[in-house]
Formats: sequence, structure tokens, C-alpha cells
Amino acid sequence: MTGKLLSVAGYNAWLGFNRVESSKISNPYVDWCGRIVAAEKGEIFGTAAAELTRGIESLFGIRPLTSESTEGFRCITFGTFEGGNELISRTFGAEIRSTIVPEGYAIKTNAADGCIAIGASTASGVLYGVFHLLRLLGTGCSVDKLELVENPNNGLRMINQWDNIDGSIERGYAGESIFYVNNEITMNMERVRDYARLLASIGINAIAINNVNVHKYETMLLTDKFLPDVAKLADVFRAYGIKLFLSINFASPIEIGGLSTADPLDPTVRNWWSRITAKIYTAISDFGGFLVKADSENRPGPFTYGRDHADGSNMLAEALQPHGGIVIWRCFVYNCKQDWRDRSTDRARAAFDHFKPLDGRFHDNVILQIKNGPMDFQVREPVSPLFGALEATNQVIEFQITQEYTGQQRHLCYLVPQWKEVLDFQTHAKGGNPSVKRIVDGSVYGRRFGGFAAVSNIGNDANWTGHLLAQANLYGYGRLAWNTELSAEAIAEEWVRLTFGGDDRVVRTIKGMLIHSWSIYESYTAPLGVGWMVNPDHHYGPNVDGYEYSKWGTYHFADCRGVGVDRTVKTGTGYAGQYMGDNAARYESVENCPDELLLFFHHVPYTHVLHSGVTVIQHIYDSHFNGVERAEQLEETWSGLAGIVNEGLYEQVAERLKEQAEHAREWCDMINTYFYRKSGIADQLGRKIYS
Repeated sequence: MTGKLLSVAGYNAWLGFNRVESSKISNPYVDWCGRIVAAEKGEIFGTAAAELTRGIESLFGIRPLTSESTEGFRCITFGTFEGGNELISRTFGAEIRSTIVPEGYAIKTNAADGCIAIGASTASGVLYGVFHLLRLLGTGCSVDKLELVENPNNGLRMINQWDNIDGSIERGYAGESIFYVNNEITMNMERVRDYARLLASIGINAIAINNVNVHKYETMLLTDKFLPDVAKLADVFRAYGIKLFLSINFASPIEIGGLSTADPLDPTVRNWWSRITAKIYTAISDFGGFLVKADSENRPGPFTYGRDHADGSNMLAEALQPHGGIVIWRCFVYNCKQDWRDRSTDRARAAFDHFKPLDGRFHDNVILQIKNGPMDFQVREPVSPLFGALEATNQVIEFQITQEYTGQQRHLCYLVPQWKEVLDFQTHAKGGNPSVKRIVDGSVYGRRFGGFAAVSNIGNDANWTGHLLAQANLYGYGRLAWNTELSAEAIAEEWVRLTFGGDDRVVRTIKGMLIHSWSIYESYTAPLGVGWMVNPDHHYGPNVDGYEYSKWGTYHFADCRGVGVDRTVKTGTGYAGQYMGDNAARYESVENCPDELLLFFHHVPYTHVLHSGVTVIQHIYDSHFNGVERAEQLEETWSGLAGIVNEGLYEQVAERLKEQAEHAREWCDMINTYFYRKSGIADQLGRKIYS
């Protein structure tokens, strides 16, 4: 594609750096950007210089000179504190240097020396600082008096690709894989490099490049057949400060090792993993480690051999430990088989029941990856009770950027507000009230590792994410992982300005659409935290009983008397008792349970009156009709930007919003009709179902 076509497609995403009109550029502003002083050598320093040059050229139409000399006036300079750059040394004193962690950075306008300086203790920190400065320039911020220090809140800021080696992507809604095609690793390194740029610009420092559901052929990524090409991918990401991880099949010793067992306590199995791990590090010296899904959804694991998940993860941790690698072990473990008539078992309990008893038994280079909620990335579910309950175990929180249950990037659903609610949730752990964000960053219990992981939403579509506005979720994830104090509103505005430019009407309109989109999607889909009312095979579209009578479990228990799942300690599954302090009491009580989670924790009559003052059945009717109206308003609001937003970008979004409005009516139709028939109670307002 040419540069023009890339711009129309949205390929450049938030790194397009829309040209600033010459009338809006003051000479001093441009003067800062005419020269780059970069004295240090190394791959990441080279990346930083190239990205700064590229951004300035795009923004201002000037190509800065690059020099190692600190002589002269007006420049942008960057380097490490110990790298010998005199401008860095004079700009940042010992007090500032002492506050900067390895990936952090400081930016300061040094008027006396005529420079904007970016200082850090590591090359990666320098690169992040360069992207931050470009973000400031791209959003129109003044740089005359900059003085800021940025440290990441989380040590691990990871992306999980669910890409399969055949080129498909599980739960991928933006085309095929950029890493694989026809059971081979792609050699389109330019596209991979552009993805690395996007990730580094938002502070991502780790990536697992293959699906956690690792089947037999994907296991071959560990072998000589694929390792050389995996190493080439690692080379690309290394230039942007990103470590490469591989998802592994727990049964690999059987699948590719010729052994008859994968028992984690068997010496031959342990030796096999040590040998294969050493071979990986020979090919990739800075390999990050393994990501593992085990004993869930037909994936092999230690349960096969009567072992637990501490046994399984510790075996891998011991293989990785000599090389400085880590094991990231997913807590998505549950028993799929449940009789729909049995209301005593509960999938929501599974992660806590499996992993809480193991707290303290995991090696120090094992990190448990815990989904944000106890189920599976629903539009509304409570925070996982494991956060705060695990005191002696490293952990990261797992989000899903790809919109598996939230419209599959055919609907607009900006997820940062949801993630903010999760991160700000008060756990009542450690005899106090620390938030989830302070649990997962490791600070509450003094854990060595902590952070974020998330399922990527990109594919080989020209705009990366299928729905152009879904780019905001990828951008927002990275920015939030770096700084959990950023608001959803601030992140949205930042993304809009970088992607669409600074027109106030455009910024105000798109930002508003993003901020309201989660509540819009929730209002016309699954009500009051009940979740799961989707087709069980592809998870798109309404199917009220799709999961209710399937092997995957039961989720709403709707009958003629009421709806919802009793998860109380007193009369239900006991799940509410997994929480601590006031949270357990609040969820146990039908009177005190928040309306938005009522049906997740309680089975209530349709005539139960919510805190809002309306009955459950009336809320179901009202919210779905209202959701349709609001979805239609999204389409209408966007139409007001015709002729203002680039036509190619405008048409992409208009097409998706049209489908969303139509699909919202389908949701309303099916959900309201179902509950009209199930409850026998008519909508008090006498409205008709759309069909």
C-alpha cells in the first residue's frame, strides 16, 4: 500500500501523526524539532532515533538532522543517565535520576541548554520517552516548559496472540494472522515490525505469539523446524523492547518428544523440558518464557497424572530459571460438564477453588494469569475473588481486548471504562481495602512479578482491528497497563486526537461515542449481570438458551417464577463467600447486591423491585428498547461527521454502526420476546417487540 492508501485504511492507527497546519506552527515550536542529538549506540537507541525522526517529519513536514554532538542550540536529545550525553547529565540531577525505575523516563525542557531532553536508565526507557514526546506533539501540547517523570505501574505489560499456525485466529475479528500462513511463519516482517511499533508506543513489553490452545502441530514451534524463524520474530520485537514468549502444550513431551508421559514429577519429563528450554535460549537469548493453559477445555495438564497446578508450573519454572525466564500459568480451569438441572455446581467458583489452596507453593518465577472476572470476559460480571486472596503468589490480570462477547468488533464497545471499574474494585484484602490494581502490580504483598496480560484484537485487516474504532481498545489497554490512574475519558481523547486530528467537533463526538458505548452494548444484550445469552459456537448474536442446556454449564436458570443464579452461601452455590469482608456480605444480600450484578448472584422473581425502582422484568424491557434507540443514535451521531472525517475512515465506521443498529434490534426482539413468554408478564408500557 502507498502512504495515502495506508492513511485512508487506518493502517497507521495512532502513529499516523496528522500533519499540523503551517499556520498553527510557531517557529520556536518547529525549532525544537530541527535537530536530534543521540550519542549512544544500540538497536533500541536506533529505533528511538528512527521513530522520533519519522514522527517529526509526519507532524511538521521537516526531516530533523541527527547528530552526536551536543554543541548548538535547540534540539531534542535522548539517552541514558550513564551514557555520556552531556545534555542529559546537565538536565537531570541525582534527585530525578533516583526516582526513575528501569523502564521509566523523564522529559524536561532545558531552556538554558536549548534542548528538550529525554533521560532514562535503560534503552527501553528512552524509547518509551520518545513515544511519549511524540504523543505530546501529536495532541498539540506545549513543549516549552516540560518537566515530567513517568514510571510504569506494572512490570509486565503483555499481549497474548490467539493466532494459530494455519493462519487463523481464535476469536479473531480482524482478518487472518500476521504471524502465520499455511502452517508456516510469515516472512512479512514489515507488518510484524509495524505491529511492534504500535505496541511499543503504548508501553507493551511482552508478547506471546501463538494461541494458548496449542494443538499438536503448533507444538512444533519448539523444534528446529521453526525455531530459526521464531528467532527472526524475536529479533523484530527486540528492537522495540518487547520480549517474545511462546504458548506451550503441556503434553509436548509426548507430542514431539517421543515420551510416553508428561507427568511433571517424572525425571525424564523434567529433563526433556530442561533440554528443550536450553535449545530455545540458544536461538533466542532473551526469550521471555512460557504461557500455559492446562486442564481446561480439553487441554492436557497435570490433573491427568494426579498432580496439581503447582506441580505442573514449577516443573517448567525450574527449566526456565537458569535462563531468567518465567512461566505464566492461566487460572482458566474449570469442569465443563454440568447437568443443567443441577444448581449446586458453579463454574464461577472454579479458579478460586483450584488455586487458593495452592497459594505459596509456586516458585518465584511462576505468575498466575487471572481473568478479570470469574467467568469468561462477559459484558458484566463481578471481579474475580482471587485478587487479594492470593498473598504469596505472583499474579497478573487478564483482560480481553478482542471483543469475543462484546460485539466482536462489529459493534462499538470501548472497554476501558469496564477495565477501570475492575482495577478500582476494593478487595478488602490484608485487613484493609487495597484495590485490584494495587494487588496485580505486586505492591500490596511485595511480589516480585505483577502486571497485565490481554488477548489481542488485531489481524491482517488493513486497519488492524476490523472496526476502526476498536483500535481505541488496544491503545487504551497499553496506556492503562502503563498508568492505571489514567481515566477512560483521558485515554479516549488522547486516542481520538492522535488518530483523527485535533478538530474539536471530531474529538468531542468520537470521544462521547466511545465513553457511552459499553453501557449501550450492555443495555441491549444480557441484563443485570446474567451474561451468556449468545450462540455457544461462535458467541455472536442472541441465543437466550444457547448455553443454558449445553455441556458448558447453566447461566441464567430462567423459568416461569424468576431468573438468575443463586450464588449465595445460605441457599446457593456459595460463590459469594469467596469474597472478603463487606464484599461477601453485599453480594450475599439480595437487598444490598448492586442492580447490575443482581442476576449473577441471585435468583429472583420477575416482579422483584430493583434499587432503580422498577421491576426486573420492566428493566429488561426498558433497557433493551433503550439500547436500540441509543445504538441508532450512534449511527446518527457519526453521520454528522461526514465530510469532516477522512472519507475512507468515515465509511468504515458508518458500515459497522449500521450493522450494530440492526443487530441491536435483533437482540431486543429475541430477549424481550423470550422473557415476555417465560414470565407471562407484559411490558407495562405496552410497547411492541420490533418483529
